[in-house]
Amino acid sequence: MSGTGTTTTAAPATRAEYCVVACAEAWRGAGEVLASPMGTVPTIGARLARLTFSPDLLLTDGEALLVGDVPAVGAAPGVVEGWLPYRQHLTLVATGRRHVMMGASQLDRYGNQNISCVGDWERPRRQLLGVRGAPVNTLNNPTSYWVPKHSTRVFVERVDMVCGVGYDRAAAAGPSATRYHRLPDVISDLGVFDFETPDRTMRLRSLHPGVTVAQVVESTGFALAVPDEVPYTREPTTEELRLIREEIDPKGLRDREVRA
Repeated sequence: MSGTGTTTTAAPATRAEYCVVACAEAWRGAGEVLASPMGTVPTIGARLARLTFSPDLLLTDGEALLVGDVPAVGAAPGVVEGWLPYRQHLTLVATGRRHVMMGASQLDRYGNQNISCVGDWERPRRQLLGVRGAPVNTLNNPTSYWVPKHSTRVFVERVDMVCGVGYDRAAAAGPSATRYHRLPDVISDLGVFDFETPDRTMRLRSLHPGVTVAQVVESTGFALAVPDEVPYTREPTTEELRLIREEIDPKGLRDREVRA
């Protein structure tokens, strides 16, 4: 195990803040694309990326406005750059000019995601959000996932219904599905994962400090690819911690989503 980066601050980085930085890294080098974070920690991460290493990111107020500044979570924007109606949003999706970070009620080793129902589709034990725009997202623009509570209930051998398309199903559908299909990152409260393996199955890329490989393996419901040496997720810099704590999330909403 090895760590990178240094932080000199009175209060050490929390698990939630490591998750924020990991989410921000998903948009590093993204260029002028729309960041669509779903969840408190990804929202903070996208705003951190915009304020630091990805200044060209497009941000919204979470509804229908493109914003020119980076307000605190829950605060109204001070600068509105334009209106982003649903039709225009779909145009960005269909042309690949967006990187969305969705949630997942279930996720399997190939990145198939379920947010629709748990149990048999004809008579589910639990009804969830529905398929929503997940298929279009995964086939048209980069799609990452955020899971605030890593467990075998979420990381499953087989999802009960496919909403977001994984690497195996995209490959089976052929070139029309694989042309723009990309799942760059899965970030949970335990670590960071990707699909950079020969068979495009999920791999452990980094551990958040304080987490062990054994803990991740035990909390995952399928055989996870684990390298011989797994680094730790990089530490937030002093400036990143200041931005998170003082400008983006002064109310500490991140700690409600990730408790460690």
